[in-house]
Amino acid sequence: MKKHFLFILLFGVFLSSCIEEPEIQANTNEGNFEALWSIIDKKYCYLEYKNINWDSIHTTYKTKVNNKSGYLEFYNLMADMLAELKDGHVNLYTSFAVSSYKKWYTDYPANFSSDLLYSERYLGNKYYSVSGLRYGKISNNNIGYIYYGDFSNRFGDTNMSYIFNYFKDCKGLIIDVRNNGGGYLDMSEQFASYFFDKETITGYMQHKTGDGPTDFSKPQEIKTPAHKSLQWQLPVVVLTNRMSYSATNAFVVRMKMAPKVTIVGDKTGGGGGLPFSSEIPNGWMVRFSASPMYDAQMQHTEWGIDPDIKVDLNAADKEKGYDTIIEKAIEILNR
Repeated sequence: MKKHFLFILLFGVFLSSCIEEPEIQANTNEGNFEALWSIIDKKYCYLEYKNINWDSIHTTYKTKVNNKSGYLEFYNLMADMLAELKDGHVNLYTSFAVSSYKKWYTDYPANFSSDLLYSERYLGNKYYSVSGLRYGKISNNNIGYIYYGDFSNRFGDTNMSYIFNYFKDCKGLIIDVRNNGGGYLDMSEQFASYFFDKETITGYMQHKTGDGPTDFSKPQEIKTPAHKSLQWQLPVVVLTNRMSYSATNAFVVRMKMAPKVTIVGDKTGGGGGLPFSSEIPNGWMVRFSASPMYDAQMQHTEWGIDPDIKVDLNAADKEKGYDTIIEKAIEILNR
């Protein structure tokens, strides 16, 4: 016991000598600015990939920081600084506001209309709903349709078993994840597993190993399993738009590698970095992308995933009550 204790003690001394303690900043506007800037400098995972000169941003914003500024003025300044990262996973949490970067979807066409989705041509009022999944039959009951709007809604194998059984006479399935901003990452794996016939490497992930912008671990495989007892065997079309983000983005990355699956619509919004949170001296929390994720070809997924077939919601079609993207999916499945 004494030997083990001595080893642990010596090992702890060795670690403390190798790890540089972070500088403790004062709880002032200047101190909080330095703390926030340093967290991103050391832990944010996309500085090099996005070609962001964070030192230059420090110079720019430091001149604007004043200890006499009120909390709202200081908050707005720090929110603007974080927006330089162009990352929807970066947020500043306070007791009075939460900052967010939204141009990853506001600068693009919506490519989604709930009015059309719930019109009589599609789901209408003849659909079922369970655990966040809204499903029904469309196109003369020949095609199954699932709308899943939030990966924070958990469903299980029993739910999917009933749904697949309901669609057993259909020739194909549409999974609509447009306007799904994400949620639980494990749900993206579970949902995708129903459409694979064998375990498949569908991506990679790295973790930060140091404070430098290129200090990462070796890529680790992300595998999508094939569900042991529940597998959909017919063609699938997944519908996407720019608001398909975060865990939804990860789902689309997986489904790109699934057999009999076609991705239709707009490029997803991205959000390929696994988020992490830290605190600055005044108690505000900052969330940021800490671990980059890649597709099966080791391409970054931060800026989104291109569909197999690019389709926009046409204004003329919309006026006539048609969703151009759903219609394209129907066309593919009816071939």
